[in-house]
Amino acid sequence: MAEATEKSLNFIEQIIENDLESGKYNGRVLTRFPPEPNGYLHIGHAKSICLNFGVAQKYGGQTNLRFDDTNPATEDTEYVESIKNDVQWLGFNWANEFYASDYFDQLYEFAKKLIRKGLAYVDDSTSEEMAAMKGTPVEPGINSPYRNRSIEENMALFEQMKNGAFAEGTHVLRAKIDMASTNMLMRDPIIYRIKFAKHHRTGDKWCIYPMYDFAHGQSDSIEGITHSICTLEFVPHRELYDWCIENLEIFPSKQYEFARLNLTYTVMSKRKLLQLVNEGHVSGWDDPRMPTISGLRRRGYTPEAIRDFCERIGVAKRDNLISVGLLEFCIREHLNKTADRVMAVLDPVKVVITNYPEGKSEILTTENNPEDPEGGTRNVPFSREIYIEKEDFLENPPKKYFRLAPGQMVRLKSAYIVRCDEVIKDENGEILELHCSYIENSKSGQDTSGISVKGTIHWVSIANAIEAEVRLYDRLFKVEDPSNEEGDFKEYINNDSLETITAYVEPSLKEATAGTKYQFLRKGYFCLDKESTTNKLVFNRTVGLKDTWAKETGK
Repeated sequence: MAEATEKSLNFIEQIIENDLESGKYNGRVLTRFPPEPNGYLHIGHAKSICLNFGVAQKYGGQTNLRFDDTNPATEDTEYVESIKNDVQWLGFNWANEFYASDYFDQLYEFAKKLIRKGLAYVDDSTSEEMAAMKGTPVEPGINSPYRNRSIEENMALFEQMKNGAFAEGTHVLRAKIDMASTNMLMRDPIIYRIKFAKHHRTGDKWCIYPMYDFAHGQSDSIEGITHSICTLEFVPHRELYDWCIENLEIFPSKQYEFARLNLTYTVMSKRKLLQLVNEGHVSGWDDPRMPTISGLRRRGYTPEAIRDFCERIGVAKRDNLISVGLLEFCIREHLNKTADRVMAVLDPVKVVITNYPEGKSEILTTENNPEDPEGGTRNVPFSREIYIEKEDFLENPPKKYFRLAPGQMVRLKSAYIVRCDEVIKDENGEILELHCSYIENSKSGQDTSGISVKGTIHWVSIANAIEAEVRLYDRLFKVEDPSNEEGDFKEYINNDSLETITAYVEPSLKEATAGTKYQFLRKGYFCLDKESTTNKLVFNRTVGLKDTWAKETGK
């Protein structure tokens, strides 16, 4: 049994268990989620959130939320608030809320400590000159002519940088490590640069800001982070992370890397997502086609489904491309258990039940969710004139077609069996309406007709139907991996990723509130959009009932 449990652990959990067993960090587990507030979080961040908070919870530890706000030119409090909202929506609470800017004074002192130890220097070279001196992966770099400045000169120049004496791009502080290192990041990396930009928290107090590689590990150390979990692109950065901690002689946080989430039919780069927003390809960061957490939430995804998805894909050491079909499977699984079933007709054709008395109506009772024994029932009005889906009628049906056709019978969901008697067309041959008759003693739950039909279709009463705008969202890109295609990734945008239609829904939806999820019977899962009003209902399609793309692509 113990062996089976051990096999089920991911490699991060195995590291933590080994550390706990050895007494490292005195049995503490403290992780952190450190987003940069320069955009909205996406599904890839959700994986990191679930991992960092999840392992801490599993081992009785805690997680800090720390904003990596070291680049004031791209950061905003709007992003800070959206990130906090997303983390909480996913179901997690942080132990402490910190900012890298909380540590600017301490980081400045750390930088001066490196200068005093002869391990950092101010460089006046231009960015082009530094790039030329950097070398190549197979050729060592060349030492900067400023590398051997005295400690006193470096201290004075760094102080002048802090006081705003130099223009942006003219001076940087570099760690003095090894210009011949096989790890290019260790070739005297920049650890401080000048940037005259108002910071969203510190205002104009600073005009020098630490680089990510300098702020990250030291912030972890200041907070006493035990397991600093990053994505694989930070593997080359680990050496610098350890070098800074060792030479500053501070708390020995450790960095571990896992595979980032790459999802089919979308892009996961914040830079590319920002392009989509700024260039108007989507309506905003929370456009339901976006892979952002706010976009998925608006589309109707649930935190339970996203957490389930992150659990299913696991924690790997090698990057791979995950099918968006798995994410769609997870939301179907959750909504199938939790979403009320309602009737909505998206492409209507009028049906007149000719033998149902004019002016008569009745209230039928139907269950809200057959998967939920506690789901209850609701009332649905029925009348002489109804809408059904156009696709539920064929004038010349093939064999084994069990929906409505001339002379053929079908059951109306929770109502009666009807038979199509006549097709009314206009002068162009387009169907105007269908004339049907109903079997009076075939009412669902009270059927004594003895008639058996194989098909059941949904409908809405025309007299009671509510008109609604329905937004049919599909995948934003036409190709599996747009970032790896030739040319501009935006060339592969799916121009049919949004279709807006007018539909007719049952009157119970008049009471719907924003974010409420439904299964439109036989059509898919939908949720009420935030733009919906009492006078105009707006529904977003979350996902269809089946994966139609798998059939189209043969996957």
